[in-house]
Amino acid sequence: MANYATFAKLYDDLFDESAYEDWFQYALKTIVNPQGKLLELAGGAGRLAIMLKQAGFDVTVFDLSEEMLTLAMQHAREAGVDLPLIQGDMREWSDYPEKFATITSFADSFNYLANEDEMLMAFKQVAAHLEDAGQFVFDVISPYQTDVYYPGYMYNWHDEETAFMWSSYGIEEQVHTAEHELTFFVYDEAIDGYKQIQEIHTERTYPVATYMRLLETAGFENIQVTGDFGRQTEIDDATPRWFFSATKK
Repeated sequence: MANYATFAKLYDDLFDESAYEDWFQYALKTIVNPQGKLLELAGGAGRLAIMLKQAGFDVTVFDLSEEMLTLAMQHAREAGVDLPLIQGDMREWSDYPEKFATITSFADSFNYLANEDEMLMAFKQVAAHLEDAGQFVFDVISPYQTDVYYPGYMYNWHDEETAFMWSSYGIEEQVHTAEHELTFFVYDEAIDGYKQIQEIHTERTYPVATYMRLLETAGFENIQVTGDFGRQTEIDDATPRWFFSATKK
């Protein structure tokens, strides 16, 4: 757990801040009920939620990781905002009684689910926790990302105390699936040397038609799909990320 706490902080520190601004602007123009309660599902370290909170939204953060929620609490205190936090699994949180006008989820969160069954479970939980005619807004990576962009992708970064290596691979026997090998080297004064922290993340995606079918099965309608944070109204085979907005029936 200590390793993951370190990993969560490093991941949070190195995340592209410009992406938060893009998600924030997309949320501002897409959410139809800014006065209603909003849940950031898989909200991680809470950075986007804090931006939404500062813009006047009534935001709660939901995440599986205790370490990420601890960071979200720290960031909220630093920003001087009250940010309710919920720890749970997006596939099953039926014991949580509250409902929301809007539920959002960004940064590939649904792509970490193992299969279509888990995706449907998560979509049904979202529907169950939305008010009538509530809005579900989320993004996923496209097959272009898993099949074309990620295989062979590498990114390296370092400063005086930390080094980071990111390598991505396609998985031939699994359709539209990519594996990310994330390795951090962190200086530890106690040993006067570097500790290696490694995580393997697997992402899987599906054709647009699959997402549409699962959303309809879970009880959604008025499903709209765009690309490039809503700026691309007509998606194509090279669209790297799809953005969905759907309404609970």
